Amino acid sequence: MTDGKNSLTYADAGVDIDAGNALVERIKPAAKSTKRPGVMDGLGGFGAMFDLKAAGFTDPILVSATDGVGTKLRIAIDTGHVDTVGIDLVAMCVNDLICQGAIPLFFLDYFATGKLDIDTAARVIEGIAEGCRQANTALVGGETAEMPGMYEGDDFDLAGFAVGAMERGTTLPRDVAMGDVLIGLPSSGVHSNGYSLVRKIVENSGLGWDDPCPFGDGALSKHLLEPTKLYIRPGVAALETGKLKALAHITGGGLSENLPRALPEGLGTEIDLDSWQRLPIFDWLITQAGLDQAEALKTFNCGIGMIAITSAEDADTVMAALADEGAAPIRIGQVVNGADVTYSGTL
Repeated sequence: MTDGKNSLTYADAGVDIDAGNALVERIKPAAKSTKRPGVMDGLGGFGAMFDLKAAGFTDPILVSATDGVGTKLRIAIDTGHVDTVGIDLVAMCVNDLICQGAIPLFFLDYFATGKLDIDTAARVIEGIAEGCRQANTALVGGETAEMPGMYEGDDFDLAGFAVGAMERGTTLPRDVAMGDVLIGLPSSGVHSNGYSLVRKIVENSGLGWDDPCPFGDGALSKHLLEPTKLYIRPGVAALETGKLKALAHITGGGLSENLPRALPEGLGTEIDLDSWQRLPIFDWLITQAGLDQAEALKTFNCGIGMIAITSAEDADTVMAALADEGAAPIRIGQVVNGADVTYSGTL
């Protein structure tokens, strides 16, 4: 042992264990509010247990997904509006799970920063809990990493990890065929992809994040930080009809790159771009950047955040199930022979 004259503590090195413990206590009510059948314990253990039988599964297959928020996080940090990026984080993970036919069950987060600010971290994690509640998914744990020297100032990073399950033999996509109907589910905005370009567009426009929005009410940042829509409840409702063939989450790569992931080899799609009304944010971004249509369609969701595929004869049934959960479904096209996503109409 030393005499203490030149001793160092973990706090001296920039890591405050007490702050981390205080954060855990603060977020426990938020995590508890997400509890669903199958959760076996609360926060604080070395791991989290989940009982698939208690969740209603008999012969389950587990499905996992992980993702982040991308550089949308930069806008949230710069403006201090961090309350909804947690919703984005959950949505980016669980919206992928439902595309496999899996019902999301539980979620874990990773929050990394140079200096832990309890209020900021709690607001972010409370947003994660809100996303989990919307998705009927339990927030069972996570990691808060205080890493001085890795992140400067108020910067932090987020990652999420979700696990879902489905009964054996119910995997999506399945049996997609020529003539099947494409059903678009509207997005809430840009969601969480394309923000490196969004940030460049805003920089070139000369506007600041909190300047009046040129295409809507309030500040520009309000529209850019609109959280990603969660499609879990409508997705589950569509699955329960037994008529759903596929789902495609429209994320990075836009309509052009994501829809083919739900199609078998030899099939393509025709999409009518005039079948839905774009949100003003897309018109503004496309005009400001001078994007041609092809570039816009492989960068942004352009107003459609998820696409469901079903047969023409079952389309009304699936659309009714989606509508009952508030998804506002729109017929936007069909499956055709070929290997491409083709378009009619214009953005």
